[in-house]
Amino acid sequence: MQLTIPTDSREAVVGILDARELAFTMTQEVSQREYDLVISVPVETDAVEDLLDAFRSVGVERNGFAVISDVEAVLSDELTDEKEDEPNKQNERLIQTDRISRDELRAQAAEMAAVTPNYVIFTVISAVVAGAGLLADSAAVVVGSMVIAPLLGPAVGASVGSIVNDDDLFRTGVKAQLLGLGLAVFSATLFAFAAKYTVMPNTDIRSLSEVAARVNPGALSLVVALGSGAAGALSLSAGASAPLVGVMIAAALIPPAAAVGLGVAYADSVLVISAGILVLVNVLSINFASLGVLWVRGYRPDHWFEQETARRITLQRIGVLVVGIAVLSSFLVVTTIDVQENAQFESSVEQAAAESELQVLSTTVEYETELFSRTPRLVVVQAVADDGAADQLRERIQARTALDVPVVIVREDVERSGTEAPALDRSRLDSVQPPHDYRRLPAAPRQHRPPSVGGFAI
Repeated sequence: MQLTIPTDSREAVVGILDARELAFTMTQEVSQREYDLVISVPVETDAVEDLLDAFRSVGVERNGFAVISDVEAVLSDELTDEKEDEPNKQNERLIQTDRISRDELRAQAAEMAAVTPNYVIFTVISAVVAGAGLLADSAAVVVGSMVIAPLLGPAVGASVGSIVNDDDLFRTGVKAQLLGLGLAVFSATLFAFAAKYTVMPNTDIRSLSEVAARVNPGALSLVVALGSGAAGALSLSAGASAPLVGVMIAAALIPPAAAVGLGVAYADSVLVISAGILVLVNVLSINFASLGVLWVRGYRPDHWFEQETARRITLQRIGVLVVGIAVLSSFLVVTTIDVQENAQFESSVEQAAAESELQVLSTTVEYETELFSRTPRLVVVQAVADDGAADQLRERIQARTALDVPVVIVREDVERSGTEAPALDRSRLDSVQPPHDYRRLPAAPRQHRPPSVGGFAI
């Protein structure tokens, strides 16, 4: 830490340093300004905030200024010996994680939350790349889009502004988040429209696994967002490297925002609504987690008379975030319950098939996706079976699940050693007519299957 102060502040500053038994150097300031002395002192990271508060109490903030910088190394046997002679403090440092001072935190958050041309450009690029990854059904490309997304700063900046009672920083962080998400959705929408009318005009985007993962998300998505916000606040307050944590925050925001853009371009209202809710839940959760972490870490405003105001404002904003998260998360809970029910249905189908006289090779359940739910629409079984087996299996499934779902059996013939597999016989596809409730459902999308191997012919 380097202090530049007038001569009349020398006694007070030196007294503070001596009381803490800190080694320091003092030199004369010769730039002919209103300052006379320059004091340099090496300070442990976790002691910076307390020292700054002490200097502020004697007027250094009004009559001088302090500069804080990172020190890569200190070559001093004396300082090393002092550390070795304080085992109790070393044990405390093992338990307590170092954190940067309030002023350093505010300065870093203000810099990261600022809306700059680079922020806009990287947000647009990350959204376009995420959209391309979703349409290409490539998880690697989607992950790559997260790396370049600059969304950590605004999310944590708003929380820092609340904690230290800095309304300007809070507003900057909120505006940057809204602008970033708006740009991401808009950019992904334009890209998706371009792809729709050029290279992918007839694509069923829900058949893409990366897009399907953003349709009707479950409650586990909330865990990702909360972990992202907590990790972002911890990394910033510890002065650690933030880019890797920024990837985690981007993982909760950029892909679903890009999915909203794809849903708009391809006129998929279910995708737009479900991915949009996921974006909102994640934004609120990230802000809630980062706000809570910074409060627990002990950050408060500079002056004692501001602390009560900051506490009241922080609690109010936490309350708003909790209510918003609770309302939006109810949709995720409904989806999670639906996923569990479908898993139970699939298990019942497998048990019913296993108890039948079929030689089952595989079972597949196809669903009709609606908002916040998926309804079983068809059961496809690959098996060695006799005529009429589909009716029998359908009855077994209905008895177990109370659901009357159409059953299709793709009959298999086993190729014996030394013979060739028989040709495909379409007449041996045994199926039943769907009940009245299912006749109006659209046909299941075709799935491209690899050529049969191992002696089986479909």
